[in-house]
Amino acid sequence: MWDLVVVGGGPAGSAAALRAKRLRPEARVLLLDKADFPRDKACGDGIAAHCRDELALLGIPDLIADYRPTRRLTVVSPGGARVSATVARPNHVVPRMVFDARLVDAARALGVDVRRHRVRALAAEDGHVVLDGVIAARAVVAADGANSAVRRLIGVAATPDKHVAIAVRGYADVPGEDDVQLIAMQKEGWPAYAWSFPIGDGTANVGFGMLLPRLRATGLPGREVLHGRLAELLPHLPARDLRAHHLPLSPGRPRLGAGRVMLAGDAASLINPLTGEGIYYALLSGRLAGEAAVLADRDPLPAYRRGVRMALGRHLRTTDVLARAAQSPGFIDAAIGTAARRKEVFDLLVDVGLGAGTVPLPLAGAVVRRWLADAVRR
Repeated sequence: MWDLVVVGGGPAGSAAALRAKRLRPEARVLLLDKADFPRDKACGDGIAAHCRDELALLGIPDLIADYRPTRRLTVVSPGGARVSATVARPNHVVPRMVFDARLVDAARALGVDVRRHRVRALAAEDGHVVLDGVIAARAVVAADGANSAVRRLIGVAATPDKHVAIAVRGYADVPGEDDVQLIAMQKEGWPAYAWSFPIGDGTANVGFGMLLPRLRATGLPGREVLHGRLAELLPHLPARDLRAHHLPLSPGRPRLGAGRVMLAGDAASLINPLTGEGIYYALLSGRLAGEAAVLADRDPLPAYRRGVRMALGRHLRTTDVLARAAQSPGFIDAAIGTAARRKEVFDLLVDVGLGAGTVPLPLAGAVVRRWLADAVRR
């Protein structure tokens, strides 16, 4: 009998395994993934400062210390408002081929049993869960991504299409000294934006994403739209190795599991609806699931829910409200325009978009007043 079985070796799964093993070194922890590592994962590769906080809590603070920090961020709104500033704490860009493999290696080094295995069946027994008829566990963390097989097996519905985004990611050559992360938003088909995130080795992660309903509304092949708009917004950065992926965005109140199975990361639709950022949520939710698995007196799911609610409850409600307001490109124009004049607003937007920030009423009022003033002028 395993104390914890984790399905999925990405950031959420590795974080769950690492945390459980740190808290209870004697615990029997099994990490399953359908792929061998290293393996690629279509993603923006951005590792925010908030992620480094989580890595420190997992006992691996120097995991990405050999990658160059990125301190500058430029954002262009749908209407052309622009802000360029230095972030309060630097971010990193680390290819998932590297980042995920390092996390799995750290878990293995701590004594986690790592195996290649695709889960196809799940049965709830008295006080435990059985996977594929042969793997029994007191608790399971499902961290097997946006297309989570475990989520389907426990009967939790997938994220509705209206909360799903589609993105394409590639890599482009950039000057080695380029250290500015760029987000260029597009009014056509809004919400939609392209990005360029320099890694520090003469390449940048580049991509474009938009909501699935807006993509379908074009009536064109998805590949044509995504590739074409990326080339349109970043014409100076011809991309290679383009891969598409979908992102189940957080609806504000994510479903976190059933029985003794806890959903973490993308499997729980824990992706920021404003930015598409998911690595921070993955590390955080995985850590909390690992804690609940080895510390809860009885079923771990209630303890996990409480942990997520305490860590992200207000933040997820904030992003849900802001995502609704952001359906109007004018609101984003106002937010970026305000951030260009007030550094505290810029820092707040970064914290909400990449971490667990919330919006104080005075700052929200400043953005709304500008939004209304712009609407009157128009």
